[in-house]
Amino acid sequence: MRSSDSQDPAREVEPSGDRSGALSPVRSAQGSSDAAPGYRPPTHRWGFGAFLFVEGVLLATAAFVGAVIGPNTLESIPVRDVLIGTMTPTVFAAIVALAITKLRGNGPLADLCLVWRWDDVKIGLKFGVLGLVCTVTGVLVWTRVVGDDNATSAISMLVEDKPMSVSAAVTMFLYLWLLGPICEEIIYRGLLWGAAERLGWGSERWGRFAAFVLSTAVFAVSHLEPLRTSLLLVIAVPIGLARLVTGRLLGSIVAHQMNNFLPALAILLTSLGVLTD
Repeated sequence: MRSSDSQDPAREVEPSGDRSGALSPVRSAQGSSDAAPGYRPPTHRWGFGAFLFVEGVLLATAAFVGAVIGPNTLESIPVRDVLIGTMTPTVFAAIVALAITKLRGNGPLADLCLVWRWDDVKIGLKFGVLGLVCTVTGVLVWTRVVGDDNATSAISMLVEDKPMSVSAAVTMFLYLWLLGPICEEIIYRGLLWGAAERLGWGSERWGRFAAFVLSTAVFAVSHLEPLRTSLLLVIAVPIGLARLVTGRLLGSIVAHQMNNFLPALAILLTSLGVLTD
């Protein structure tokens, strides 16, 4: 007697171009154990061109905001302009990246492997702790090599000796700790990573490794702080490893947020006058 359609494995695996099947790309992104054997999610239609476009949007937005704010010395930039100039380019670029996955792919959940899993949170926390150790060690070594002035990040220079209201300081803290890492991970370990994996590089394993190496290097260089690039590489490695190990974006987001917590807290306390040089 012929089995029913629901028991036929062949009926459970939809063609890669059909999004109406029982196994959605989102479920596939949640882990290989959730997908039927042989299932492959629909391939997105964006690649390195999409990443370069988003990177161009980030730089153009930063230039536009800088032009609107006008020329100022570090000491004379108002706190409001510091917040706008810091947050707007990265947030807007991340929104454009999400839009690209929606218009040219299967959406951010599938294309960027952006799904919620407690296991990814735990792994992200572990790599975040490793990142904090690397950051503290790297900063101590880097400071000895280049001196205190050259080791200071661009954002620290902007808020240095600039008292903030509690609301402004908390807003900056929350951006540096939580929102900024989400946006940066969408751009680098999401869009750039997906573009690198799409090439294949000969095998799936090498594709992931190439994505890890490329996104780590580009992330460090894209901060446009030449003196701190090598330090940023050290900081970026544990974050990229969280993405590599989990295969999804949440792990690297959590690791990035963990890594940013202490620097963000230091800037918060300094802005409120609790900490002094």
